[in-house]
Amino acid sequence: MANAELVAAVKRIAAVARTGELDQAYNGYRDLFASPPFLTYRPEDQRQALRLMILAKNAPRTPTAPMKEAHRAAVAALNELVSVQEEPADYEMLGICHVVLGNEDNASTIFRRGLALERERNPTSDLCGELLKRISFL
Repeated sequence: MANAELVAAVKRIAAVARTGELDQAYNGYRDLFASPPFLTYRPEDQRQALRLMILAKNAPRTPTAPMKEAHRAAVAALNELVSVQEEPADYEMLGICHVVLGNEDNASTIFRRGLALERERNPTSDLCGELLKRISFL
C-alpha cells in the first residue's frame, strides 16, 4: 500500500490542478519529487505519482517555468529509477521530462534505450509503439 503521506500529497496536488491552478499544481509536484522522503517510497508508488504529472492530458503545450521546475525535479527521481529498475516505461517518462526541458538529444537517446529494453521483453507492445512515435516527433 502506498505511503499515506504520498497519497495525501498527490490528492492535494490533484485538487489544486482541478481548480485550473496548474502552476501551483506543478509547484506541488516539484516539492514532492524533490523531497527526501520521495526516493524512499516504493518504486511503483513513485511511478504512479510521476505518471500523474508527466503523462497528464491537460499539460500546457508551451511549458511554464513551474512546469519545467517540476519536470527537472522528476528527472532526479527517474534517473534513480532507471538506474536501479531498468523499466522501459520509466525511460519513456524520463525522455518526456527531457523534451519538456528542451533537451531533445537526450530525450532521443533515452527513448531509444527504453525502446531497446521493451523490444527485448515484448516487441509488439503498445509501449514500443509509443516510444517509436515519440522518437519520430524529435
